[in-house]
Amino acid sequence: MFETKDLRYFARLSGPHSGAFPGQRRHPHPSFLAPILLFFSFVAPVSVTGSPKPAGPARPFKPETMEAFVSYVRTTDARNTAELREGQNLLWIDALPARARAGAYDSLAKGELQIEQRNSLSDAREIPCPDGIIHHWEGLAFIPGAHLDDVLRVVEDYNRHSVYYSPEVVRSKIESQQGNHFQVFLRFRRQKVITVVLDSEHDVDYFRDAPGLAHSRSSATHIAEVDSPGKSNEHEKPRDEDNGFLWGMETWWRFEEKNGGVYVQSEVVSLTRDIPSGLAWMIGPLVSAIPKESLTFTLEATRKAVLAEIARSAK
Repeated sequence: MFETKDLRYFARLSGPHSGAFPGQRRHPHPSFLAPILLFFSFVAPVSVTGSPKPAGPARPFKPETMEAFVSYVRTTDARNTAELREGQNLLWIDALPARARAGAYDSLAKGELQIEQRNSLSDAREIPCPDGIIHHWEGLAFIPGAHLDDVLRVVEDYNRHSVYYSPEVVRSKIESQQGNHFQVFLRFRRQKVITVVLDSEHDVDYFRDAPGLAHSRSSATHIAEVDSPGKSNEHEKPRDEDNGFLWGMETWWRFEEKNGGVYVQSEVVSLTRDIPSGLAWMIGPLVSAIPKESLTFTLEATRKAVLAEIARSAK
């Protein structure tokens, strides 16, 4: 059976690393609560405190699900490798028509984000994922007044990610480092009607392509849902018994210094359990929005952390 660690071999063909768990909408509109609760009651019965109860007989995790995700990641990785090799349109907005490109740069200069949903195709065809959903988003932020080294110091400081990316990241640690290669541990905590805690391990590589240009590649080699987090009986759930909140996560980062600051681009591909067909019309838009919220949070938190570190060092 495929485990998340199999992506270490299949997905790492070359290039970038780093990532973050889906962000949170802190106050869902009341009209969303019924469908949200209905969905989570299907995948994870909810206790009166809002914590997941041990699920009943869950649908078993299928190797075909991870195989499809691996195929999707390999296709995405190949495209990233080609773009980096050619050295053109390193920021996705540079491929836009002139007017749209100018508008995107103006928006970024005003502090707004540019985020788009992506879809990697194989031979111009969709890559089906049985019993799973592949989420693919790409976002871009601008950090005015920053230099490339300022940004890299923050994103490579994994021991402080629990500070920079709080409350999404509650624990972070560099487990090993050899040059620009990191193996890191991150504990994610997400609250949206219920609270979900995930332990994850990541292989991360950084590459300096030019004086003002860098990229990284992050691959989650282990992801596990944590039962009873913070208690004496805390333990990770086996893959076949978890609720499928996050089964895979791959990230491609690019950093380019120009126009008086640094552009930070993050492309994230993640895998979750699928939605029961009878609830897709009601739950689909919500589930699809969560990865976008995550990326928004990650980019905004990165910008905030870099600017804070610049201000602190200037004192």
